[in-house]
Amino acid sequence: MEPFTRLTGPAVPIDLPNVDTDRIIPARFLRKARGVDYARYLFHDVRFDANGGERPEFVLNEPSYRGARILVAAENFGCGSSREGAVWALSAYGIRCVIAPSFGDIFFENCGKNGVLAIRLPAPTVARLRRQLHDAPGAAMSVDLETQALVGPDGAHYEFEIDGFRKEALRRGLDEIDLTREYEDAIAAFERRRVGDAP
Repeated sequence: MEPFTRLTGPAVPIDLPNVDTDRIIPARFLRKARGVDYARYLFHDVRFDANGGERPEFVLNEPSYRGARILVAAENFGCGSSREGAVWALSAYGIRCVIAPSFGDIFFENCGKNGVLAIRLPAPTVARLRRQLHDAPGAAMSVDLETQALVGPDGAHYEFEIDGFRKEALRRGLDEIDLTREYEDAIAAFERRRVGDAP
């Protein structure tokens, strides 16, 4: 997993509340192998028409937002089913940070486990950020995980909270398996002692 420390890049606004994981990645793509092509499945049914052509009205198809690294969403982003593929699709597209007033609980957890920083901010703040992004398409934002602060398109600074365990895992680029492997020597020593104590 790629470490997350600081990120500066263009941001894209998604205004619709209650965007569920089936909209982020339709269920029929969940059996596809994870990889670079996964970016194609992100918001597939609203990004593309029935013939595979881009829908020009969808925000990610607008030239100013194509290179987005940060997504600023409305309430309850990532609600619905627990599909991890929703985060994989965002990550494959290049989105490393999602900002919203609230998230689906499982989606929020899946973000942290897959190298995407999910930030909760008050709804009026997030609405202001989205308005600024609409007013200045292609505007950049910056996120600093170490200081737990971000800079909006207008230069305003905002602080955010994050669980210490999640922060450390993101900062070091480690998932739960990687973190467990750090204790391999201690686990092996325990197993040796256990065999000796209870043969």
